[in-house]
Order: sequence, then structure tokens, then C-alpha cells
Amino acid sequence: MNGLPVGASAPQVSSSPENGEEEMAVAETERTIRGYLDALLSGGDFADFFAQDVVWTTMETGEELQGREAVRDFIVALHRELFDASPELGTLTTADGAAALEAVFVGKHIAEFAGIPATGAAVRLPYSVSYDLSDDKITALGAYFPILALAQQLRDATVPV
Repeated sequence: MNGLPVGASAPQVSSSPENGEEEMAVAETERTIRGYLDALLSGGDFADFFAQDVVWTTMETGEELQGREAVRDFIVALHRELFDASPELGTLTTADGAAALEAVFVGKHIAEFAGIPATGAAVRLPYSVSYDLSDDKITALGAYFPILALAQQLRDATVPV
């Protein structure tokens, strides 16, 4: 299974096209991103929306993953193998060939992450992702996902009160 569970709310959308051509390009971007998010949340093949050479960058650390399978596998691992998690979608903003999403990562820690053994702790972490698109495919994801804050939540969960 390549996707995430159903149940997250649909994001709010804002876009501001300035002319007819740009309006069409913005609509194409929005259609692609919405298809991706729908597949991600419903357990569909969200990687279908990635270009073959898509790049994921974790902005906090600078870590990069390249290629459709590597990016898909990372997203699946984060949501299914390390955590039992799903995103709560917030605002989605689209433009010609670009989009930005605000969301909250909500889940339970079920396997070792950042050297921290599974704690069973509930986690809740706001994040955002920027998307670059070309030819109706996502070519880059810039994840503003605070890995260090997530690790601190897990460490705090293991400290006796």
C-alpha cells in the first residue's frame, strides 16, 4: 500500500490568477496537487503524481532524496513504519507551477526514529511543504518539517514525570 489513511480534512485553497493563461496554469497546478493529496489520504498511488526525478528536501537538515521510489518510500515510512500517522491538511495555496501546503503531522510513534526507540507517544507537529510542478508532475518537495522538534517530543515522552 502506497498511501495514507482516509479521514483528514480537505485543505482550504487560495489562488490569485492575474490573466487567462495564468488562470489555466494555476487550475492545472491545483488539479495536480489536489489529486496528489487525495491519493495520499485515501491510500492511492500518490507517487503517480511525482516526476521520475522528483527531489524531496528536508529544509531543516538539508537532506535530499531523489527519485520517485525514494520519495514515496520515505513518505510511506514516515506515516506507516516509524509512526502511525496522517496529516491534518490546512491551507493550500497554488500558483503557476508551484503550491504550498500547511498541515499538522498527527500520529503515534511505533518504531525507532532519530535513535529513539518506539515510545507509543502521540505526536502533533505543524509543518509545511512547498511543491514545484512541471507538466502536471511534482518535481520537487521542500518539507519544512521540524525533525528536531519531533525528536524532542519523543524524548519528552520517555522522561518520567
